[in-house]
Amino acid sequence: MRIAMVSPLYESVPPKLYGGTERVVSYLTEELVRQGHDVTLFASGDSRTQAQLASPCPQGLRLANCKDPIAHHVLMVEEVFKRAPGFDVIHFNIDYIHYPLFRRCSTPCVTTLHGRLDMEDQKPLYWEFRDMPVVSISYAQRRPLPWLNWVGNVYHGLPEDLYTFHPEPGKYLAFLGRISPEKRPDRAIEIAEKAGMKLLMAAKVDNADKEYFECVIEPMLKSPWVEFIGEIGEKEKDGFLGGAYALLFPIDWPEPFGLVMIEAMACGTPVIAWKNGSVPEVIDTGRTGFIVESLEEAVAAVEKVGEISRLGCRRTFEERFTASRMARDYAKVYRKLIEEKKPLLKAV
Repeated sequence: MRIAMVSPLYESVPPKLYGGTERVVSYLTEELVRQGHDVTLFASGDSRTQAQLASPCPQGLRLANCKDPIAHHVLMVEEVFKRAPGFDVIHFNIDYIHYPLFRRCSTPCVTTLHGRLDMEDQKPLYWEFRDMPVVSISYAQRRPLPWLNWVGNVYHGLPEDLYTFHPEPGKYLAFLGRISPEKRPDRAIEIAEKAGMKLLMAAKVDNADKEYFECVIEPMLKSPWVEFIGEIGEKEKDGFLGGAYALLFPIDWPEPFGLVMIEAMACGTPVIAWKNGSVPEVIDTGRTGFIVESLEEAVAAVEKVGEISRLGCRRTFEERFTASRMARDYAKVYRKLIEEKKPLLKAV
């Protein structure tokens, strides 16, 4: 298939540091190429790929300190539209900015929705464009908008050789992600203190969350149980996650997927996660970690982590969350959309 893969421009593909969506786009693109598809990746110019690269901007917009990211995305959407007849299918990963144009496009297209869907401001927009084909990254993500044109549910996947299996548990708890209220780093610190175990925090602080970090989290970092490392890249993740006793994922929002959970599992590290969003779809309680609903349950889970087989975590990753499985699932969606479009094109 001739596939156009359209990525957000905020980070390179793959991202140099933090960037969940761009990271998944990279894993999917490279695996589709490996499986024999002709892929054109629309992404920033500093991206690295085996696909053909079409670059509407020279660098990922966040690290370039871009003042108007929407302008770059509009230009990219126009370029994709101009080139649309040259593709069998177009896969968007940029939310809904392309909807008005591509509702009128004859080339089959699909959009993976990577974010939360419970924002009231977005509901009228999604209702208007409810005919647009979309893919969820968990069934939990669909709950606020069950009437969308869902054409598939595809869990994220990682390359099998991206992370190495670490058979021996480490002596610290890990927190990896963003410092933001919905990620609840404060809970992670409290769990470590009550469990009496060191917590290493590898996290970025966006400008939007700077006040929360300075007012709530920074004072808590004085705890002798906490070490704040800051933002880390892909190369550092293997040692950080693989060397942990357990990953803490104490979220307080409807998480659409939670890539860090399967990153930990790939290393063999169990996950202790709050029962929100996608968590029950990703974590198998007693096999890859524990799902909790209170601070007390989380602390008790830390005490039981030794019961979890690290090899079992790795095997679950290999069975359910590889990039090869993700690419095959998306290929099925693409073929379905192409077949459905053929009768319409003949009628025209």
